[in-house]
Amino acid sequence: MFSLLLLLVLVPHSSALPLLSKDEDQLLIAEKYLRRFYGLSTGLATGLATGLATGLRSRHTSSNDFKTKIKEMQRFFKLKVTGKVDEATLDVMKKPRCGVPEVRGYSHFPRDLKWGKNNVTFRILNYTPDLVKSDVDRAIRRALNVWSDVTPLTFHKLHEGNADIMISFGTKEHGDYNPFDGPNGLLAHAYPPGPGIGGDTHFDEEEHWTKDSSMYNLFIVAAHELGHALGMSHSSDPGALMYPIYSYTTGYPLSEDDIEGIQDLYGPNPNPKKIKPKPDAPTKCDPMLSFDAVTELRGETIIFKDSFYWRLHPQMVEPEQTLIKSTWPSIPNKVDAAYENPEKDLVIIFSGIRMWALNGYNLVEGYPKYIHKLGLPKSIRKIDAAVHIRDTGKTLLFTEEDYWSFDEAAGKLDTGYPRSIETDFPGMDDEVDAAVYHYGFLYFFHEHLQYEYSYTSKKVIRILRANSILNC
Repeated sequence: MFSLLLLLVLVPHSSALPLLSKDEDQLLIAEKYLRRFYGLSTGLATGLATGLATGLRSRHTSSNDFKTKIKEMQRFFKLKVTGKVDEATLDVMKKPRCGVPEVRGYSHFPRDLKWGKNNVTFRILNYTPDLVKSDVDRAIRRALNVWSDVTPLTFHKLHEGNADIMISFGTKEHGDYNPFDGPNGLLAHAYPPGPGIGGDTHFDEEEHWTKDSSMYNLFIVAAHELGHALGMSHSSDPGALMYPIYSYTTGYPLSEDDIEGIQDLYGPNPNPKKIKPKPDAPTKCDPMLSFDAVTELRGETIIFKDSFYWRLHPQMVEPEQTLIKSTWPSIPNKVDAAYENPEKDLVIIFSGIRMWALNGYNLVEGYPKYIHKLGLPKSIRKIDAAVHIRDTGKTLLFTEEDYWSFDEAAGKLDTGYPRSIETDFPGMDDEVDAAVYHYGFLYFFHEHLQYEYSYTSKKVIRILRANSILNC
């Protein structure tokens, strides 16, 4: 069994240390992260512990080991590989996550550690006060069932004695020399199959555990950690259950990547059940990539695809990919269309015959509403694309080969619609998947292409690949 990752303990003589600058503080965050998850051996924190703060920044950032580990982390999370502690890298480092170090690919822990039997025992040693005992029992059993659904594994609960997987809640240093760090950091960790501590699964009691999306969902975290207890390592696919960053989702939690990994260890379930795995995360530079919806949100660009969205910010080098449900649990996994009304500081999200309103990243009360409240006929069952034209105050709603114009100030559809897309937007296809407006230009997305359309000249200026907006 692999050796435990030992943490650096800083001696709390703060009065002997100089105050850190913002850059030094960011480097300290980065080093602690890389030491824990990527095996960085020396650097800034060691210097600070001995009071050697002067000149650390230049010494540390020139370290080949530090740059190598930063690049390894950036490659794993599909960030732009710079070898520097940039904003996007720090943003990932600060997210709540699993406490198990990264290993490349979905794969398994070193030496393909697995249980040498199909009947695995587990025992819950103690319970969190955040949930009633029966809810904890149910969350753990559901989490184990996730893995037994796709393998020959069965799980038997013990109420005393030693089990293969010992499950407990603890805080800070809790007996394994692998301490937790308090709220909103390391949520839990687990050890790969083996004797002694092997298979044991620990949850940080300083987190707030729930059975919904209000804080950290115990079922989702348990399913991830028990994957480790069975021999699974972290996946670099943001759609996989074994992705190290916590995200809330609904439905069956395993992706094809997770299933491939666990079945490589134990084989398939001899009595397979009908399950629908989560789709793998879309690859941003796939030349055939298409989008479901595109909108602005307070200066950012949000691009929806399947159950994910990309967030583009002018100060971020690389787009950030996230599950829709991890940000907006009550919005469906599939978004059909979206647009921003900056005058009202609202983003409207469409899915099927319903629509939601966002103020920033917060849902507006009173939603969802039916799209027919906009004045659309009942025959319209979905909006394909939507875009707000700031210069006119109109919002264009695209449905199959036609479009409608909605007057935001009057709160009603303009007369004379629907009209033909092909007639009013010459050079365009007759259907639109997504649209966004920038400085007099409409950007239409259809299949894997993006059309830059001059709203004043009424003509297509150029045609690009859809994912050129993602720096591909």
